[in-house]
Amino acid sequence: MGKKVTGINAAKKLKSRRKKARWQKKWYKRRILNLKAKSDPLRGAHQAKGIVLEKFQREAKQPNSAMRKCVKVQLIKNGKQIGVFAPGNNAIKMINEHDEVIVECIGGKMGRAKGDLAGIRWQVIKVNDQSLNALVRGKIEKGRR
Repeated sequence: MGKKVTGINAAKKLKSRRKKARWQKKWYKRRILNLKAKSDPLRGAHQAKGIVLEKFQREAKQPNSAMRKCVKVQLIKNGKQIGVFAPGNNAIKMINEHDEVIVECIGGKMGRAKGDLAGIRWQVIKVNDQSLNALVRGKIEKGRR
C-alpha cells in the first residue's frame, strides 16, 4: 500500500480508504452486520421467558472453589436451551422443574460470562411471575400453580 493521498482534491480518496479500513475492525463489523443479535439466544432482547428443564451445579473458575447453582432453561420464543445462574442464598430451592422463569443478561464485559462462571451469561429474576429476590429474602411465599 502506498502513501496516503494529500492535497486539495483528496477527500473522496481518503473517505473511501477509511471506509475500507473500518471493516478490519472487529467491533465495527459486529455492529454493522448486527452479529450480536443474530448469535444471541434472546435475539437482542433484555429479558425472555422460559421453562426450567433441570437444575445443575457449575464449578467456579480459579482461584475460587464453589459450586454455583444453575438451571437449564428452554426459551419459549425460539426453543433454545441456555444455562442460567440462580443468584442468592438458597435461591435454587425456590426453583423447581417445569417452573416458568424470566431470565435476563448478567451483564459481563462485552456480553460475555461474568465473574467466575464459565459459559453462564444469564440469571433468573422471576419464578412463576414472582420476584426471585423477594422469595429468597422471605418477603413473599411461592405461589401454588
